[in-house]
Amino acid sequence: MLFNTIVRVYLKEGVLDPQGKTIGQAMANLGFSNIIGISTGKIFKLEINADSEADAKKVAQQAAERLLANPVIERFEFEIQR
Repeated sequence: MLFNTIVRVYLKEGVLDPQGKTIGQAMANLGFSNIIGISTGKIFKLEINADSEADAKKVAQQAAERLLANPVIERFEFEIQR
């Protein structure tokens, strides 16, 4: 079966986010003064061919741990969509 999976990767709390800071400054310059914080991340869309949802979750977990996220500075979450 085919399982569509979304993996979201974010910086861990306390890790500097220079790209987020730059975007935040640009937002303020454009008049978005009510946006007081911004952080960046990455989204990956995986199409996983697996026998079960549990197997698809294992593949998504391993992909995120081994390649998609840097465990030193990033955290991740994923969801299986049907």
